Amino acid sequence: MTDMFPSSTYSDNLISITEKDITFRKYYLPFFRKKVVRIDEIEKISVDEPSLMTGKWRLHGTGDFRTWFPMDVRRPTRDRIFIVMLKNGWFRIGFTAEDGRRVEEIFRSRGLIGDV
Repeated sequence: MTDMFPSSTYSDNLISITEKDITFRKYYLPFFRKKVVRIDEIEKISVDEPSLMTGKWRLHGTGDFRTWFPMDVRRPTRDRIFIVMLKNGWFRIGFTAEDGRRVEEIFRSRGLIGDV
């Protein structure tokens, strides 16, 4: 029997990770609805140090029309920026987590970390 409601591996105010998907909270404007991406839709995820070029000051939206960041008003204080490259697409999702170290460990254990 399949688990219709998989328990979270990780969850905070910004994202939730389960065995099957990642939920990005506060993703869509104007009502900050969530976006759910299945793990099997992900080609790879990069982990970057926050900087102007990696989205440190991008609180929401895009600066390059390729990478979309869900809302995080505390992004400039976070220790890691994650960039998700989706399979069969040029579009990317940039995001942060409240516990970047833990999220990186989860993605590494699943073999998702790579250069984007």
